[in-house]
Amino acid sequence: METTRQGAAVNARGIGVKGPRGWAFRGVDITADPGSLIAVRGPSGSGRTCLLLALTGRMRLTEGHAAVAGFPLPKRMGTVRGRTALAHVPGVTDLEPALTVAEHLREQALLAPRLHGSPLGALPWGRRHREATRARIDAALAAAGLDPETLPKGLRTCVRDLERLEALRLSVALAVLHQPRLLAVDDLDLKLSADERAAAWQLLRDVALSGTTVVAVASDAPADALVVSTAPAAAAPAPTPESDTHEEEAAHAFAETGRA
Repeated sequence: METTRQGAAVNARGIGVKGPRGWAFRGVDITADPGSLIAVRGPSGSGRTCLLLALTGRMRLTEGHAAVAGFPLPKRMGTVRGRTALAHVPGVTDLEPALTVAEHLREQALLAPRLHGSPLGALPWGRRHREATRARIDAALAAAGLDPETLPKGLRTCVRDLERLEALRLSVALAVLHQPRLLAVDDLDLKLSADERAAAWQLLRDVALSGTTVVAVASDAPADALVVSTAPAAAAPAPTPESDTHEEEAAHAFAETGRA
């Protein structure tokens, strides 16, 4: 019987996900304590996004054993989903370009109590409710390092007017509103300059310092990150168009589990 290390935020041994077109990834091992910073690396089409979805309970493991926040996968996928969050995942957590920063934040602030098992009807309304919501939003913005004063129109700035790093910060802020035990971030450094990449990693480092375990897909990783690879153990050939579709399958899988 497979055992997991007591107290580990993530404990995975030989995990893999197989889809209609073959293995998205397999043979991945991870052991990380709460507050760890984990970097996922691998060639395009090697199942990086699928690994994020599997660790957050959005995609069922085909093989191996894992536990996240002390709950086994795939047996407790629903529980793990409620204790984890996704950010910056193309096709899954896309921001709506026409909505403002404030509108995105208000929407997630309203959804967060539902996801944590506290119906909105049980919360105090009126001034106390508004103040509590405002406090949660301010805390999420601070955690993501997104200062409304630096935006063109403050919280009324539309997503389409945000710089790439600002959009990343907003996506992380929306995820942090749910107070996850584990935060999974995709394409962290995509199309960012060297300075922006350093800022993005510092953002995730700050989130991890608060006690949240952070798993991020990136082309490179800082020295203080635990690096996990989805590349096959043997020398991998260049990804084929077929293998590239694994990331699309991941988005579809999340959509199905998200509606459940």
